[in-house]
Amino acid sequence: MSKKKFTTIYIVTVTIPFLLLIFPLYEIANRAEPIIMGLPFSFFWVIIWILITFTAMLILYKVDPTKSEEGED
Repeated sequence: MSKKKFTTIYIVTVTIPFLLLIFPLYEIANRAEPIIMGLPFSFFWVIIWILITFTAMLILYKVDPTKSEEGED
């Protein structure tokens, strides 16, 4: 994977969850009902996007094209 393509994927991966956690897109989840795992839906929405972003960052770390170049110095 080229560095430019990786950078584009990284920016999209970080931007989408950010936009879903701020106004006005947060309004999609800004409600108390339904209760999921004992949490209001708005809390669950934030937690699930944090976990999705963390998982995406781990995957991107594994496929980072510059990671292998750093170890060769």
